[in-house]
Amino acid sequence: MNRAPPFILIGNAENRRVTLFQEALSHQGLPPAHVVPWRELLAAPGLLADLPDSESLVRIDSTGENWDVEKALLKQGYVDAVGHGCSVLTPEQVDRLPVDHGRILSPRQHHLGFLRVLAELEAIFAAHPRWRVLQKPSAIADLFDKRITSRRYAALGVPVPEPLDGVTDVESLRERMEAEDCREVYVKVSCGSSASCLAIYRRGRSADALTTTIEVTKTGWYNSLKVRRVEAPAQVDELLTYLLGEGAQVERSIPKARLGGDYFDCRVLMVRGEPAFTVVRQSMRPITNLHLGGWRGDLDDFHAAVPGNELADAMESCRTVARAHDCLHVGIDLMYEEHFTGHRVLEANAFGDLLPNLRRDGLTVYEWEIREALRQLP
Repeated sequence: MNRAPPFILIGNAENRRVTLFQEALSHQGLPPAHVVPWRELLAAPGLLADLPDSESLVRIDSTGENWDVEKALLKQGYVDAVGHGCSVLTPEQVDRLPVDHGRILSPRQHHLGFLRVLAELEAIFAAHPRWRVLQKPSAIADLFDKRITSRRYAALGVPVPEPLDGVTDVESLRERMEAEDCREVYVKVSCGSSASCLAIYRRGRSADALTTTIEVTKTGWYNSLKVRRVEAPAQVDELLTYLLGEGAQVERSIPKARLGGDYFDCRVLMVRGEPAFTVVRQSMRPITNLHLGGWRGDLDDFHAAVPGNELADAMESCRTVARAHDCLHVGIDLMYEEHFTGHRVLEANAFGDLLPNLRRDGLTVYEWEIREALRQLP
């Protein structure tokens, strides 16, 4: 390991993703990574481009949880967002924004800015052929579009919730649901993560309702830590119109299996194409994210409940998904159908490896990834 190539880490220097990865390198007896902060990189791409083309391992980490980076990406996406049909903030409006964590700010524009940056990274990496990039920017771009991944996985034979195509507005959504005899769907902004900009829309006999992570206040709309139910018809339509306007994946709601009477699904972290870590996410609601009131379930209880053949089939689906992306690691959200009669891959995540306090064979998640990254070197 002493002769291992150094790491270059693109991330938010103050974020725990970076600090935990640096700790993992130290525990493996490796020197710290050369950190290229997103904030500085977005202002001056030469910060990365001017580094020497010497043997290095390059890790790209999340842009999230940094207000300056969020604003910079909104500015980057402005030109592409104009005429896109989504909400738009001008660079001048972005400059005037106060710090307001959790506020929903033109998610499609933000994503378009991120795509521009990923394309710039692709060009930089092409000029540095001796760098081994652990997640290709093009793969990250695909993983941030649920519409692309859902259809790709289905084409590969992986079970996914059936998408409802041809939905452009609330009226067409209702028409498609009626045509498909579907009473409940998930409506998710296709570039969202961590259950942001998400709603479960249910058509009732007398009234429709939304279960959503969005909170509407006098000062703006927010991704909330509290899941809400919305029944007022005008607000239901307003929220759906916004989500669809930002570009949404609409898919049939599939009843989840229960564990100890609670809803559950799994985050399966694939590393070098194999299942490395599994987190069981349990909740009293179908939305199981840990920051929304879910909790980590017991793995022994999980293995006792899931039939062996269903587990094997699900892990094979996860392998297929991992092979579909040129990434060292992919975090896959996996559910089992009611009564364990099947499974579905819900989505996959480019940055789905922030799983603290997990160990396997004495290694943390990041230590495991570092070991596997070095093992795949020629």
